[in-house]
Amino acid sequence: MNKKFSKNRKTTLTPPHGGHLINLMVDDSEDRTKLIEESKTLLKLKLSTLEFSDLIMLGIGAFSPLEGFMNSSDYESVLNNKRLTSGTLWPLPVTITADSANDYRIGDTIALVSPYSDEIAGQLKIEDIFPYDKDIEAKAAFGTDDPSHPGAAKLKDVSSYHIGGKVKVFTEGGYPDAFAEYARPSEVRNIFSSRGWKTIVAFQTRNPIHRSHEYLTKVVLETADGLFIHPIVGKLKEGDIPAEVRMKCYQVLLDNYYPKDRVVLKVYPMEMRYAGPKEAILHAIIRQNYGCTHIVIGRDHAGVGDFYGPFEAQEIFDSLTDNDLLIKPTKMDWTFYCESCGGMASFKTCPHPDEDHKMISGTKLREMLSNGQYPPDYITRKEVSDILIDYYKNNKIKNRNR
Repeated sequence: MNKKFSKNRKTTLTPPHGGHLINLMVDDSEDRTKLIEESKTLLKLKLSTLEFSDLIMLGIGAFSPLEGFMNSSDYESVLNNKRLTSGTLWPLPVTITADSANDYRIGDTIALVSPYSDEIAGQLKIEDIFPYDKDIEAKAAFGTDDPSHPGAAKLKDVSSYHIGGKVKVFTEGGYPDAFAEYARPSEVRNIFSSRGWKTIVAFQTRNPIHRSHEYLTKVVLETADGLFIHPIVGKLKEGDIPAEVRMKCYQVLLDNYYPKDRVVLKVYPMEMRYAGPKEAILHAIIRQNYGCTHIVIGRDHAGVGDFYGPFEAQEIFDSLTDNDLLIKPTKMDWTFYCESCGGMASFKTCPHPDEDHKMISGTKLREMLSNGQYPPDYITRKEVSDILIDYYKNNKIKNRNR
């Protein structure tokens, strides 16, 4: 018998990171119109795509307790200690850059402009302007300054000064219109609370959900009140599946293979950094702000290439104290289909030898799908394969016609 939750039984959720959910969005339309008009007279700074997505994350409170882009003290503390100067855990810099310090003065307010248009996205009151070493930041954030790492490569292309200060945010970048599943932390918290959920496990993904992912999410759903599938829909690296295609894959799985009253699917606008273990902590902080009690940390979480060990993203949580994060990692082992078990398993649950284990790399899977080949059902549901094969076929046609 399915466990039911009263829609009228509200629950108290895990507090946001730092204790309070920060709202930096100017939601009042009159106030926003006045500030945008005022901003037209201010010095303007064009944001990068990463900075723009971070501005939205700040605005909606997903980056609570941050109230703006980091000053030099917080920046140095984060790089060296994974903490803000307040002592609050924070693993990665959240900054904006400028070509020169000469154009800006501490105390001034500047207008922040979208990278995709001339839209004024927000304001920042300057608290700090400081130079930084890109290689030092890359090594601290990503563990490498190798230009083949997408995060390190992106860092080499930005300007040489950071500007810190509190922000006011005017836009959500079109995400609410582009994705019906887009939601702020406050909105998701209301959903969880209204369902009476106390234990909520988040599943971060930038890929379609294959059978291994499905297995992981259903394992955690056995012991939790609810599952929060929370794909990232900000800018990804070349070769990743576009968000609109992934959303079709998620929806077809939820419609056919998950209990509708136990799962919430929402998206968020962050741009991936591919920072491996440190980004895993950031993902956990974000999900705590959305109200979750746990987050799935699997193999090579937020990794890229061979830059991180398969379980470094799990091990980094062992270095934290109980007070650093209220959300806790649910650490999941390498999963596979076992012919002898006759189903999905992991090294923790399966006693059989490697030759019984059926695995397929992401590269091999993409190769099969792009060639119109259906992977075995134990790798990908046919409904998901249909969507991905159609995507790769149309992509090939587009590329030929260029």
